[in-house]
Amino acid sequence: MEPHTSHDHHRVEDFRFITGTGRYAADWNLSGQLYAYCVRSERAHAEIVSLDVAKAAKFPGVKRVLTGEDAVRAGYNKFFVIVNYPGRGGQPIKKPARPALAVGRVRHVGDALAMVIADSPVAAQDAAELVEIEYRDLPAVVTVEEALAPGAPQLHDDVAGNLAFDYESGNEEAVKAAFGNATRVTKLRLEVSRVAPSPLELRACTVQYEPKDGSYHLYVCIQGINMMRKQLSFATDVPEDKIVIHAQDVGGSFGQRSAAYPEYCMLMLASKELGKPVKWVSTRSEGFMSDTHGRANTVTGELALDRDGKFLGLRLDWIADMGAYLSATGCASHTRNPSTCMTGVYRIPALYGRFRLAFTNTVPVAAYRGAGRPDIAYVIERLVNQAAAELKLDPPELRRRNFIPREAFPYKTPTGSTYENADLPGILEKALKLADWKGFAKRRAQSERKGRLRGIGISTVIENSGAGLFPKDQIAIECGADGTVTVFTVAQSSGQGHETTFAMVVAEALGLPLERVRVRESVQSKGLIGNHTGGSRSLVGAGSVCKLAAQKLIEQGRSAVAEALRLEPSQVEYAHGAYRARGSKQKVGLADLAKKQPLNVMAEASVGSTFPNGCHIAEVEIDPETGTTRIVSYNAVDDAGNVVNHAVVEGQVHGAVTQGAGQIFCEKIVYDHDTGQLLTGSFMDYRLPRAGMLRDIRVEDHPLPSGNNALGAKGVGESGCTASLGALANAAIDALRPLGVEHLDMPLTPTKIWHAIQTAKSNRR
Repeated sequence: MEPHTSHDHHRVEDFRFITGTGRYAADWNLSGQLYAYCVRSERAHAEIVSLDVAKAAKFPGVKRVLTGEDAVRAGYNKFFVIVNYPGRGGQPIKKPARPALAVGRVRHVGDALAMVIADSPVAAQDAAELVEIEYRDLPAVVTVEEALAPGAPQLHDDVAGNLAFDYESGNEEAVKAAFGNATRVTKLRLEVSRVAPSPLELRACTVQYEPKDGSYHLYVCIQGINMMRKQLSFATDVPEDKIVIHAQDVGGSFGQRSAAYPEYCMLMLASKELGKPVKWVSTRSEGFMSDTHGRANTVTGELALDRDGKFLGLRLDWIADMGAYLSATGCASHTRNPSTCMTGVYRIPALYGRFRLAFTNTVPVAAYRGAGRPDIAYVIERLVNQAAAELKLDPPELRRRNFIPREAFPYKTPTGSTYENADLPGILEKALKLADWKGFAKRRAQSERKGRLRGIGISTVIENSGAGLFPKDQIAIECGADGTVTVFTVAQSSGQGHETTFAMVVAEALGLPLERVRVRESVQSKGLIGNHTGGSRSLVGAGSVCKLAAQKLIEQGRSAVAEALRLEPSQVEYAHGAYRARGSKQKVGLADLAKKQPLNVMAEASVGSTFPNGCHIAEVEIDPETGTTRIVSYNAVDDAGNVVNHAVVEGQVHGAVTQGAGQIFCEKIVYDHDTGQLLTGSFMDYRLPRAGMLRDIRVEDHPLPSGNNALGAKGVGESGCTASLGALANAAIDALRPLGVEHLDMPLTPTKIWHAIQTAKSNRR
């Protein structure tokens, strides 16, 4: 397949963003709307002895105060969970009830107990202060090990031992045999810390009930209209065709915006009952304690090797923190996704992973950029680097010995995935050259002369993209009489640049200037089947169908022109937006044709998984006097398949690598061990990566086109997170290893590194 032409067009959507004319969820305002405010639990785990809303209900401007009793009366006590596959021994996942407002008990700080609706935001907030709550405190548990321990406080009566799901993947007996034959076993216990995804846009939702047809219109931040409708319908029993989702711009999502949250259900109830639109906009502090968190995995990994450094087997004991309730995606993110890529980029003949999902008195966990793929890549790459250190081998050399060779693709893994294609040695060598790996010793010596510790880290990774909840992706294209081609998709951009890349695909296929093509997302009236944006799948799925739809439009027009000219369609040629009979100079443009007849098509495709992969190499300098770490070099080589717009690819990689750097060096949600109180509930306590943390990054493509879709694309949105966690952590450990520091868990804060250095110095005395 010929590579798809790549151009670096400026993103067409950016003009409205930088001029402040975008429209986000909080920007929708409807005539006569009321305002909602949520009363949230200040306790991590407690019985609700009494909840008195009488004073709040009488406050001036208040129209209604809803409680958990209202939620239960409406039947709003369940939420969609994507996992439907069995666990160990055929046992299903346990899905305890979750009323949209708490009933009987609260299970985490921020659990919503009541919703006040008033004619102004201030009145709603002031009235909320008058809600009187009496609690009977219960012991709280905030770590997975304690949650699964005998005698732990029980969060849900119908989930014994707080174990929501016990899942396994691979062959346990084969792994036992492999470990029995091993010369060496490398073992690490690793924390993949809990993080707050922190999109720029605060969560918001406005609901308007239409009594004439029983429909609910929701103006909300989303990752796709179909996923949101399916979840809301499940939670409320309102038919999907009666739920209408409106969205234009979404200011970041990272997995967090794919969920139907409890507040949305209660807004539906309030709007129907009060006969007016009801609007709710979260605060940032509410976001920390009610928007889903990410990651939160504790993993013990063991890698078995023979005397030549060949990998024989991998065993994982994976415990995932689900928080107080199951989210739609969290349980799949920490079972199916890591098991899909459990062999990483290596030929490991025996694999076994046990994945346990535990309930704790914390915010629910859902998908977060990469959704389990960065977690498994981090575990494998830390293990491989540790094994290289133990064997006194150069980390790239150990990887070379164990890569899946190019001739082995398509490669069926021991856990049942089929990797499509990859050039792992080629990517490695390109990255080593880009990073000047051979020159590192000289750079380390220069740093030492300045009193700095310097380390280099490498991460070679693969992930799956393209999978989705819906069986196919559909795209509609309409050509107007003015020559404008409009593309309709249900994939929803939250910063990925769909309006540019999808338009580029269609413009190239039709031979039109980019300005003639317009992309419209989340237009429900078109009735398109398709998946939401997530899992690096939008270009692979919806983007590739854009090409098919453009080709179908050409053929529709060719048939019409042939009929008008009384020719066979094969005698009609198309190029640069116009048809002509072969050998004739007379042209019929798309716009001319659209003036005479409708020129509309719909195309679809079921796109299977493909596997983007890459190698990232980072260098860091550590100041031993303060423990501060500086990223001094970052190099990324990725196989994202054919690239449509390299500038967009670079932007995705830059953002994702920075998110990875944030998790490695500063981000972590912390709960008080004894009380379950959230200690990192604002940006004063929860540190995001700052401008300057990643001062320079070099990005190169190494495309092997996918054969699974019309574009040959593989996806790139998550690659930066997937690779950067391992590359940066390995670099920091490499800097510290000469002092005797073999392992630290993220985040590698200055304090943690400084203490590790002092301890290492004491041990050497």
